[in-house]
Amino acid sequence: MGLFDFVKDAGQKLFGGGEKAEAEAAQNLIGVVQGMGLAVEDLGIDVDGDTAVVTGVTKSQADREKVILLVGNTKGIAKVDDRLTVEVPEPEATFYTVVSGDSLSKIAKAHYGDAMKYPVIFEANRPMLTDPDKIYPGQVLRIPALED
Repeated sequence: MGLFDFVKDAGQKLFGGGEKAEAEAAQNLIGVVQGMGLAVEDLGIDVDGDTAVVTGVTKSQADREKVILLVGNTKGIAKVDDRLTVEVPEPEATFYTVVSGDSLSKIAKAHYGDAMKYPVIFEANRPMLTDPDKIYPGQVLRIPALED
């Protein structure tokens, strides 16, 4: 749990500005999370300016992190205040912000020492990623620890 920083102007735009837009943004974000098939009991999202507060209960750490990334990788959101609870605690993944010139293989080489491990990163970020070649600067990705 905690506060996660994101690039405010990166990602899909789901809302404009103002109080009414914040309420609409919260509903849109809930729809995005549910549309990705991530199971979150009692999912709640409140948007206040450029900060989204996320509450609820997930079954796994991976689902928790994916919810944080879905919300944070939205244009207009700069911070995600994670108040999600995980039923079965697991080690946390590392979050990585994509920079210009990055590819999943380049990121895998930097984090795992092996560029051919890029599918691990791709799978860890599904369903948000649909193609390993479609990442963008400012996007935040999950980099899970390699299983022994």
